[in-house]
Amino acid sequence: MFSFVGQENLLDHPIEENDIHSATQDLQSDMEEVKVSFQNKTLALQRIQIMDALREKLKQDDDDSRLILETMKRIMLLSQTIIEYQQRAHQKEQQLIDIKRKRLLLKNRGQKLQEIQNMMKKPKEKQESVNVIETEKILQILEKERAITTILQNVFQNIIIGSGVNWAEDPSLKAIVLQLEKNVYLQ
Repeated sequence: MFSFVGQENLLDHPIEENDIHSATQDLQSDMEEVKVSFQNKTLALQRIQIMDALREKLKQDDDDSRLILETMKRIMLLSQTIIEYQQRAHQKEQQLIDIKRKRLLLKNRGQKLQEIQNMMKKPKEKQESVNVIETEKILQILEKERAITTILQNVFQNIIIGSGVNWAEDPSLKAIVLQLEKNVYLQ
C-alpha cells in the first residue's frame, strides 16, 4: 500500500452513519434528476420524430394525408374554441367580482341606512334634545342614502337581468332580486 506524506488514511476515521445517509440521499436525488432529464429529452425527440413523419406524410397528398390535415384543422378549431371559452369564463369571473363589490357597497350603505333609521326610532325625548339643524342634516343624509340605495338596487337588478342568468331558478338570486324590489322609502 502506498502512503503519501500528509495524507491520512480513510480507514483511520470512522464514517458516520449520517454522512452515509446524506450522501445516499444526494445520489438518489441526482439520479432522479438525470432520469427526469432523460425522459424529457426522449419525449422531445419523439415529438420531433412524429412531426417529421407527419410532414413527410402530408407531402404524399393521399387520403391518409388529407385525413391528417383535416384532423389537424379540427384540433386547431377546438383549441381556438377552448381559448374563447376560457376568455368568456374570465370575463364572467370579472363580472361576478364586480357584482360582489357592488353588493358589498350596497350592504354597507344599507347598514348606514339602518343606523340612521335606528337613530330616528329613538324615544321622543332624545329626538327633542337634538337641535333642528342636526335633524335636518340627518334627514338630508337619509334622503341621499335612500336615493343612492334605490339607484344601487336598480343597477344590481339590471346587472342580474342583463347577465342572462335565470334568477328565478336560483333560490339565492331569487331572494336577492325580490329583496331589491322593496321600496326603501316604505321601510
